Formats: sequence, C-alpha cells, structure tokens
Amino acid sequence: MFLKSLTTASALAILTATSAAACEINARVSIVGNEFPAIQTVGAGAQECSGAEVSTNLTADHQKINIPGMQGNPAEFTAVINNNSVLTAVMNEDLVRPLDDLVAKHGGGLKPNQLITIDGEIMAVAFMANAQHLVYRADVLEQIGVDVPETYEDMLAAAKMIRDQGIMEYPVGGAYASGWNLATEFINMYFGHGGEIYEPGTAELAIENDQAVAALNMMKALSEYMNPDFLTHDSNATNAEYRAGNVALMNMWGSRAATMTAAEGVPQEVIDGFAIAGPMTAGGSDSNATTLWWDGFSIAKNISDEEAEASFIALVHAIRPAVIQDEETATQAVWLIDGYEPTEAAIGVFAAASGNSNPYPSLPQQPLFHTALGAELSDFMQGNESAEQALADITSAYTAAAKEKGFLQ
Repeated sequence: MFLKSLTTASALAILTATSAAACEINARVSIVGNEFPAIQTVGAGAQECSGAEVSTNLTADHQKINIPGMQGNPAEFTAVINNNSVLTAVMNEDLVRPLDDLVAKHGGGLKPNQLITIDGEIMAVAFMANAQHLVYRADVLEQIGVDVPETYEDMLAAAKMIRDQGIMEYPVGGAYASGWNLATEFINMYFGHGGEIYEPGTAELAIENDQAVAALNMMKALSEYMNPDFLTHDSNATNAEYRAGNVALMNMWGSRAATMTAAEGVPQEVIDGFAIAGPMTAGGSDSNATTLWWDGFSIAKNISDEEAEASFIALVHAIRPAVIQDEETATQAVWLIDGYEPTEAAIGVFAAASGNSNPYPSLPQQPLFHTALGAELSDFMQGNESAEQALADITSAYTAAAKEKGFLQ
C-alpha cells in the first residue's frame, strides 16, 4: 500500500490540486487524530469550511479515544486522521467506511497511488509520508571528534564519549514511553536486526530468536544513556529534552524534525547545532532500524451519509496544494500534495524511503502484536526479566489475543 521508494519529488507528488474555492458543507464534522504540527495544519484546514460545525480533537492520546469515539451509533467522531497502524485497528472493529463513492464524487483530483486500498475498496486517503530517523547535535559530535552515527553501535560509542567528557549525562533521547511508543521502537530495532515478525504466510508470531534478543539488548543499552524517566517519554517529552539541550542523539519522527527547535526559549547552541540524518542500522544488518508510514484520513461508518460527505469534503479541502505555499507549513512534513518540493527537514524521511526500510505492517493481527509489545516490554527495560522471558511473555499474550480474535486456531 505504501510507496516503498520515494526517491524524487515527482514520486511524492501524488495528490493533485483540489479547488482553492471556499469550502461549503451542510453537516457536522468531528475529527480525531494525533497532535503533531502537520496534523494540526490539516485540522485547521478542515475548520476553514463553513455551513456547519467542524470540530477537532487532536491529542497524543488519540489511540485511546478514536475507537471508543467511533463505536457509538451515531459515532462521536465522523473522521479519523490515521496511518498504517490506526487504519488496521479501526478496520478490525468495522468502524470506517469504503470511500469509493466519495472519491468518485469529490476526489477527481486524487490519484491512484494516494488511495489506500484494502481488498479492492478505498479505505483511506494519504496526505504525507513519515519515518523515524537520526536527529543530532552537530556541534556536540564535532566537540568529541566523531562522525555522524550510521549504526546504533556508533550511537552508543558516541554517547559514551559525550558522558565521559562531561558534556551531557543522558545524551540519548527516544520515544520509549511504555505502551505504543516502546512497542514501535522494538519493531524498528527488530527490523534493523533483520527480523521477521510472523511465520511466512501465517499470523503465527516468530520473534523468539537471536535477532529479537539482540534488538532488546540494544534498546536496553541505549536506555542507559537516556533520562531515567525514559519510560514516560513520548515524542513530546523527548522533543522537550532535545530543546532543553539535554540530548545530543535521538531517533525522531520526520514529522517532528522541522519544528524540533522552533519553540520559545530554545538555547541558541541547540538551534545552531541541530542536524538531521537518515535512519541507522544495527547488529551488522543492512536493514534500516525504522519503518515507513503514511498518514491520511478515513471516514466513520456509524454516521449519516451527509456527515460522511461533509467530512470528506472538509478533509480534501484541508490537503489542497495551497496549504504548502506557506514556507512554514511546507517544512512540516513530506507532503503527498501536488507541488511539494522536499525541504531540508525531509532529508531523514527520504533517506528512509529510498533505503532498505520496511513499511510498518498493515496486517489485521498487527494491532494485537503491538498491544502485547507495549504491555510486556517495560519489565525487561526496567531490568526485571531477561530478554528471552520478555519475548516469551509477548508471544503468550499475543497468541491468546490472536486466538480470541480468530487469527490463530
């Protein structure tokens, strides 16, 4: 579903212009989604529409409220800003509708590569690409006399030098918050070690192996150079650590890169030293320790056709080409919008997309695995159990959930 190689601007420009005319709707629109700057821009664009109320609930806790908020009839939310992971979760609960009719009626400018199709039906419209990659302090690396890390082993060596020289006590940052974030970091690191999540052609988990042990041990080694509260640090918190000058090396989302230092009170040395590189590898593998993502939107199933149409119109309006004519907005993401030209902030995502990176798996059972990871990894990261025991616990939790849902016998 995702364009694995996005190596040129033309490959990324998969959204054709929609009308810049005023957006008129005749039914309520209620949007739920994440809160990073590009999504805030999309939410604000939808709210430009007139004729009916357009509300947004953009929050880091979106994954805790989107499914409950779409299960009612009528649903509280009429649209969800989603991605590879969220789409699978809401589809598993049968909460979003096919968009073929709406695309035919109002999506004449949309091109096939932008339409996320599942089992022959359009289930989402993508508007940006995303991936995690290295963000670092160039001045700090220059101070210790090392090159930009290309592997996580390089990162560990640099972190030790930074600490040993008394520059920073906790020079590594990462979104290692227990739950979704920590699970995502494991999947990145496991792919970086060349791991496969499932037995080929099945939903049977296949993570009790040397690659997974090595991935966990690398995550534990990195955490020794992180703030002791790392299990509470989501993207917002680790971003704040970087802005405060406490972190020199971190794996961060491309959608955050442009605004990493764009906040009041960020020290000048942090602003001047800010730099972006591609994703790192690990364990001698040639696979990038990251995953490729798209972000887009879907429309709720349990709402009226009028609300569905209004929501689609508002969101297509929100991702029209005029949005990226503003320089600040243009840097917020690797936009899948006609006329987008890559900025310096897009370097990391382009490196991930053009290299040996895996798309985040969009499989029906994947949310169950992600949930099991998020629930079971904290004990290992706190030193309370071995990597092998953590993997066994994850497998047990996933297998029970997968059997309950019918993915396994």
